[in-house]
Amino acid sequence: MKTIKLLSSFALIATLFTSCYTDVIVEEVVETPQINVNQLLGAYELWYVDINATKGYGETPFLQKAFTISFKNGVVYANNNIVGLGDSGNGFGIDVGEYDAYNMILDVQHDLDGFETFDVYQIDNNTIELYNPNNDTSYFLDGYQRSNFDYDFVFYDNIHYFLQEYEAWEKTFTSNYGAINEFDNENYLQFLAGGNDSTFQSSQDDNGTTTNNLIWDYTGVYGVGNVSGDMYLKTLTLDYDFFNNEYFELSVINDRTIELFHPASETVYEFEGRGYIQYLKSANTKDKKAVSNIDKKRKFRKDKVENPRENTRD
Repeated sequence: MKTIKLLSSFALIATLFTSCYTDVIVEEVVETPQINVNQLLGAYELWYVDINATKGYGETPFLQKAFTISFKNGVVYANNNIVGLGDSGNGFGIDVGEYDAYNMILDVQHDLDGFETFDVYQIDNNTIELYNPNNDTSYFLDGYQRSNFDYDFVFYDNIHYFLQEYEAWEKTFTSNYGAINEFDNENYLQFLAGGNDSTFQSSQDDNGTTTNNLIWDYTGVYGVGNVSGDMYLKTLTLDYDFFNNEYFELSVINDRTIELFHPASETVYEFEGRGYIQYLKSANTKDKKAVSNIDKKRKFRKDKVENPRENTRD
């Protein structure tokens, strides 16, 4: 009887120890190196400012003006002009200020617009968000190398601004075919930046008149449109109240010359830009005409939306 109880006790103890045993698996933790803000900003040569992705109701002037931004060794570069896009500064544009980056914060001292600070967030492999806590607005930038950046697409997608980058466009050619029409008398066009961003002026002054001496006979509204299936062809509509709208097919010959085909008369015109307006990095310039146009900014193509990002610096 005692032998049976003893054996039963050993069996019970063995069972308890067996049931309490649990395999402990220790996983090796592999830390993924975190990219710092300087590495992130320098990962791409060009950051395209996707203006229509902006969230918030504020505005950061130098980002509102730029098509691309680059960060190189403490210097900020920007392509603010469509004229010369891809050629200016070897594709980087012009030097517009200095920056300091630390702890996922970017501080920019812009030569014209002054100091701005941003929280930097990596959205995906080639998208970053620059959140400005001072105006509660986020700008989204897409990264590219110069070798794979589509300068042509940006150029033709922003013809509206290209037309604004000359003080005037002078008619230099009229085809010897096509019906006589009222527009034959218009020798100069001007497309104004700022305001409603759709104002044009025209002049019948003689060819060769300097831009400062032009008398603008008419002021109206213009619009640039796309042609389905042809990125390189645009439409231009000039609203002349006294002889209705004038409609053209617009082609770019080079950075200074445009062609306007007038379907109603089947006449072809060429206009050359006079008085290039470079949106410079600094107001300390002798080019007063450039200074007077520094308010040129890219416009949103849709309504602004509230920014869900919270300010963590308060």
